[in-house]
Amino acid sequence: MRWRDRDKRFGLKARRLSLSLYSPVRQFTMETETIDQIEGGGALRTVKDLAAGAAGGMAQVLLGQPFDIVKVRLQTTTQYKSALDAATQIFKKEGPAAFYKGTLTPLIGIGACVSVQFGAYHEARRRLEDMNKKKYAVKDLSYIQYYMAGSFAGLTNSVLSGPIEHVRIRLQAQPHGAGRLYSGPIDCVSKLASQGGALRGLYRGQAVTLLREAQAYGTWFMAFEFMMNQDAKFNGLKREDLGSTKVAIYGGLAGEALWLSSYPFDVVKSKMQTDGFGADQKFSSMRDCFKKTYAIEGLGGFWKGIGPTLLRAMPVSAGTFLTVELAMQALG
Repeated sequence: MRWRDRDKRFGLKARRLSLSLYSPVRQFTMETETIDQIEGGGALRTVKDLAAGAAGGMAQVLLGQPFDIVKVRLQTTTQYKSALDAATQIFKKEGPAAFYKGTLTPLIGIGACVSVQFGAYHEARRRLEDMNKKKYAVKDLSYIQYYMAGSFAGLTNSVLSGPIEHVRIRLQAQPHGAGRLYSGPIDCVSKLASQGGALRGLYRGQAVTLLREAQAYGTWFMAFEFMMNQDAKFNGLKREDLGSTKVAIYGGLAGEALWLSSYPFDVVKSKMQTDGFGADQKFSSMRDCFKKTYAIEGLGGFWKGIGPTLLRAMPVSAGTFLTVELAMQALG
């Protein structure tokens, strides 16, 4: 019995020694595998964010383009009495296809823009979560941090959105028929570059675009996250368990918040991006445009076209968030 007990004790010690020698190797292997998974998953997650955002951007354009052209016409001309009058006149004089003037540029461009928005937002959010976890041992973001991540997404996106929206607005605002200024987006880019310079011509109004994008998308993402989190908390659910209907509803309401918080910047941007060049130029800068708009039109001038914009915002923003959500689910 003593010999067997000694053999058992010896065997147990040997196994412990083997395990102690094996554990660092296994721990290193597990850590290496985890790092590889995180790095691979991070890159893959970014690609999925970008792809889902692109799908959301295309849905945004197709849903919102008819409303957008009415908004731009109201912002940049005085020939219409109301949004309904603008829509009626556009339909009678230019036909139903006019509501999709300049669609090719935003369909490609806004798809890229929203792709960048969601990619940049989720990347900023993950970085802030990592910072919180290291600093406070809890990764949950404050709503100021959600706003910061959204603003970062807007500023990142503005590199693309500035010239893309400039071209779209020029095409939407130009006269119909024989008075057309541009035959299409490529012709518009070429003429803007020749009139105002390759960069200055295309990036006209970029200062106010930066302000609009930071404010708009900071508010957009913050409002959406607030409503989703509050609903989940109130109903005792996980955030990811909220259904597609609520994603669409809260996405739509976030769109309303986006425009209410940033619309005056958008009006000034549209005015600057439909302004002439050289002797025909009315506004020398963003500040000058704000000043002249207030002097001529008063505070109401900064809210022209807000009706069709808010009407457009609900379905477009709902469709964007819902499409992104469904795309993310499909991508896994």
